[in-house]
Amino acid sequence: MNPLRIGHGYDLHRLEPGLPLVVCGERLEHDRGCAAHSDGDVVYHAVTDAILGALAQEDIGQLFPDDAPEWKDADSRLFVAEAVRRMHTAGYTLGNIDVTVILQRPKMSPHKAAMRDNLVALLQTDPGNVNLKAKTHEKVDSLGDNRSIACHVVVLLQTT
Repeated sequence: MNPLRIGHGYDLHRLEPGLPLVVCGERLEHDRGCAAHSDGDVVYHAVTDAILGALAQEDIGQLFPDDAPEWKDADSRLFVAEAVRRMHTAGYTLGNIDVTVILQRPKMSPHKAAMRDNLVALLQTDPGNVNLKAKTHEKVDSLGDNRSIACHVVVLLQTT
């Protein structure tokens, strides 16, 4: 068994008027939200894929298909919880995680502490193992035009 495993996760969703914007478990006030089958939480989706990728397992779309009625409007915490369960079953714990959210607006700064706390609890780790950053896209392409939101995640797993 490899003592260290690295995974990368990425997610992107269109932003559309009249939908809720949920980012890292926090509902943000905004005039638009994620167009998605579940709650569209890009951070939780990317975290799920990063952990599953590090384990060389199926991705989020295979485990939780977007055409399955049971996942319609689902809370994406369920997806992260399943990835964490699989991580522990495989004999790993989180070494550290680095999350980058790309969103033109609203500003993430007022919400980052709560978001980080949400990740710490879901990942069953220490706060020092979780980094969360937010970037704009400098008004370039759909991200910069506030028509989409994206997230990149890198995770390091280590044997228990």
